[in-house]
Amino acid sequence: MTILNVYNNNPLIDGRQSERAMLVRKGVQLLLHEMRHAILPELPLASGRRADLITISEKGEIWIIEIKTSIEDFRVDRKWPEYRQHCDRLFFATHKEVPLDIFPEECGLFLSDGYGAHIIREAPEHRLPPATRKSVTLNFSRAAAQRLLLAEWATGKSFASE
Repeated sequence: MTILNVYNNNPLIDGRQSERAMLVRKGVQLLLHEMRHAILPELPLASGRRADLITISEKGEIWIIEIKTSIEDFRVDRKWPEYRQHCDRLFFATHKEVPLDIFPEECGLFLSDGYGAHIIREAPEHRLPPATRKSVTLNFSRAAAQRLLLAEWATGKSFASE
């Protein structure tokens, strides 16, 4: 007999993003992984905001990527300038059906199709102060470790030695 689980017990899926946003996210994640960035989606920040994607490069540079899937999505969300206080570079990510000229020039831009992404425009660098960098890095690492633990527990396997 098949057991149906109606609850999402995958701690890595939070369910608030649209299917289109998840497709954009996946393409950007694939590119950033190739660029050797450590990537976390949906990270709560000290300001109370939540970064769609936050990454740490091999050099320790912190990027935030804000995903926008429509003109309206961009128009109604005016919180994006606040992300600058938590990263060295700020990007937007979108798909081909959104006009690229709506995104501000002072931010980088990714174009994603779900199977990969391209950097259309590099983001200008605005280096974080050392104390902020330490705080963001600590928040990133603690969240990553917690999610890894929850993902391990979600498998339902016993980890006791036999």
